[in-house]
Amino acid sequence: MADTQLWRSVIKQLETKIKKADLLVWFQGTTILTKQENKVVIGLPSIFSEEWFSKRYKGILLDAFRELGQKIDVIEFEIDSSLIDEGGAGMDMREFAADDTKRKVRKLPKRQEFKVVGSDLTSKMMNPKYSLDNFVVGNDNRLAHAAASAVVRKPGTAYNPLFVYGDVGLGKTHLLQAIGNGIQLETGKLVIYCTAEKFTNEIVEAIRKNDVNGFRNRYRRADVLIIDDIQFLAKKKRTQEEFFHTFNDMYHDNKQVVLSSDRPPKELDGIEERLVSRFEMGMIVDVGFPDYETRLAIMHKKCQEMEALIPTDVLEFIAYNARASIRELEGILVQAIAQAKLENSTPTVNSVAKIMKKLGMVEVNKPSSTIERDSRPLVTNCDDVINIVSGYYKVDFTELTGDRRSRDIMIPRQVCMYLLRNEFNFSFEKIGDEFGGRNHTTAMHAYNKMVKALKNDSKLVRDVNAIKKEMGM
Repeated sequence: MADTQLWRSVIKQLETKIKKADLLVWFQGTTILTKQENKVVIGLPSIFSEEWFSKRYKGILLDAFRELGQKIDVIEFEIDSSLIDEGGAGMDMREFAADDTKRKVRKLPKRQEFKVVGSDLTSKMMNPKYSLDNFVVGNDNRLAHAAASAVVRKPGTAYNPLFVYGDVGLGKTHLLQAIGNGIQLETGKLVIYCTAEKFTNEIVEAIRKNDVNGFRNRYRRADVLIIDDIQFLAKKKRTQEEFFHTFNDMYHDNKQVVLSSDRPPKELDGIEERLVSRFEMGMIVDVGFPDYETRLAIMHKKCQEMEALIPTDVLEFIAYNARASIRELEGILVQAIAQAKLENSTPTVNSVAKIMKKLGMVEVNKPSSTIERDSRPLVTNCDDVINIVSGYYKVDFTELTGDRRSRDIMIPRQVCMYLLRNEFNFSFEKIGDEFGGRNHTTAMHAYNKMVKALKNDSKLVRDVNAIKKEMGM
């Protein structure tokens, strides 16, 4: 059996073991590079795929080979960026992307504004697409996700109130609606979700209709109250007064309150001190802007949800450049997919760069070589970076990764660590492992030291720029 046919057969074996969307995204551009006796080397198109395959797919790949009668005991992965070139050797997963008309599709409930019993409003419904399962967790939102999960498990007892803050477009609304959906699904409790603006408008309307008591009863009957963008209550005295009493009643009845804002409670201008003090009674968590790895994971998640097959280099390009918000990230992806469908084509780095420029993103700063396919970076893995740096400074590879701490070794080593973090977004743990199993704090210290030094050391700046140029950046 030819290697290409064997790999196609292996992928077919995996169709029952891996979600279709995952299969389409991660196996695009992959292939068998070499197969010798009991060992097979699988080619991957991106350095970002290697860790994912090693952790998640090595075991089931071994099983798949054995199920096909192949006596494989060892699987290794090798990066080859040319695999995703047009006409390259990598597998084109579009042949696996045909719709299966027999598969059953679980229909989500339609989005509703309210759940009505009789003539009374008892619960506002959230958008069912938001859940804790499809919230991508990274270093910058891990605590917020953990707190949200705890609230879903034990509403009214764990972290009450829960106060989530962060800049716009970072996932606060996703998290809040996921909490509401989770509580409704797990407990059937009545949940009210609304924005602070909506809350204010309803108070104004209640006052106009002389029905403030009706307003109070509707909200206080809920088991869970979720208010988004609480900062909107600033300087609205009557609204704050009503919210204060609603909060007190719910809190004393052990009913869950969840709030979000664009800043922590202490920094909320125009909000009464008595409200701020209550916001601080429970758990305060922030949602930060995701790092590169998390942004890339979000992109893969969106592709899975939309069952879209997007080349890995395109996802990396978007993740690298979209640094304003998750909404921007998703917006670019959606436009790229829509354009590709209209033109019956596959998104490319070039086509996405044009979309970004139309959106006002003048600078697209992924290593410039990715803009043009024929001038890719000269590095594909950590060893390539170390080799180029060691050649530039005329020191041995083994010395850079070894234990020597003399100045002629330390500076090149720190430059390596800086480049791996700054240009390739390696985690500090991964960098430490590449340099003799050092602790991640060592890599973090080296990176921070370089960032500081590059502000004042013009020679170091020239050296780093020269090395980046050698790497094709």
